[in-house]
Amino acid sequence: MYKNLPGERRAFVCLALFGAATLVLPTPAAAAEGPPLKVAFVYVSPVGNAGWTYQHNMGRLDLERRLGAAVQTTFVENVAEGPDAERVMRDLAGQGYQLIFATSFGYLEPALRVAQEYPQVKFEHMGGYKTAANVNTYNARFYEGRYLAGYLAGKMSRSGISGYVAGFPIPEVVQGINAYTLGMRAANPKAQVRVSWLNTWFDPAREREAAQALVSQGADTLTHHSGSTAIPQLAEEKGVMLLGYQSDMSHIAPSVQLTSVTHVWGERYAKVAADVQAGRWKPQPYLGGLREGVIKLAPFNKKVPADVAFQVRDRERAIAMGKLHPFAGRIVDQAGKVRQASGTMKDAMLAQMDYLVEGVVGTIASKP
Repeated sequence: MYKNLPGERRAFVCLALFGAATLVLPTPAAAAEGPPLKVAFVYVSPVGNAGWTYQHNMGRLDLERRLGAAVQTTFVENVAEGPDAERVMRDLAGQGYQLIFATSFGYLEPALRVAQEYPQVKFEHMGGYKTAANVNTYNARFYEGRYLAGYLAGKMSRSGISGYVAGFPIPEVVQGINAYTLGMRAANPKAQVRVSWLNTWFDPAREREAAQALVSQGADTLTHHSGSTAIPQLAEEKGVMLLGYQSDMSHIAPSVQLTSVTHVWGERYAKVAADVQAGRWKPQPYLGGLREGVIKLAPFNKKVPADVAFQVRDRERAIAMGKLHPFAGRIVDQAGKVRQASGTMKDAMLAQMDYLVEGVVGTIASKP
């Protein structure tokens, strides 16, 4: 077991058993005959038992299951964005890790700097907007699941008010707020989404406090873009309906979770590792969603009426088939400005989203 990574953080090296029972992806050529590919993951928060980092770690474990003895993996958890992340990635590269997954938005610049020093190492950055010869980016159309969760909230909410606890005001988070709102108002045109910003990805006490304030403002449904399980726990305590995010939170909020928008990374991680092992890896940005299976809805709570569940699943199928897009048609912002008169918003515009749509109560927070 490998214990001495920088910052005295806990890290585990996991060598998978030889040979997986079923392989979705081909095992790299001659993998069993040569040394395993050394793969490292850098996480912004503790792994825990649910949430953003937990889902990435589940992807790491699935990578091991799929590729068996062809890979050897490690992870470093609770790494702050900025200089600390750069130090950790530099140490991993120096210790011979050939592929590093940097799984938080603020890791991009540190990854780019370390990549220049270690051109033989491949870096995959989650959510970034820059690539280099040995740095790729990957992301998901999280907003597809957010739209569906919002639609379900709109159907189930009695007050017509939903609370949304958000981390940082980056485009991905803003997309999620707007898609959730558009979905909710597709079900209830008078619905409101009240937003509370954290300016952090992981702070259980602040997450709980923000959610409690939103409930006090009349929200009878809650959702979040933050890293802990504090909000699902509060929702269960207060009997407030939950639209979970990142992981299936039903083990934490069994009576109130309506569904969760879950992230599934194993197949993607296995493909990247196989490509590196086979020498065919290239810095080609990746974007997946419902169609690719990167985004999935958790099972519905039994409290969701059958007709409502059918409507949500029908929209889910339509999005996966390309027949429905959350940002299609007329899009109006909070100030009444028409941001899109018709058509479907392009990825380039979505990547720059810096406004909140009609129906959102709150403003876009400034970074500290």
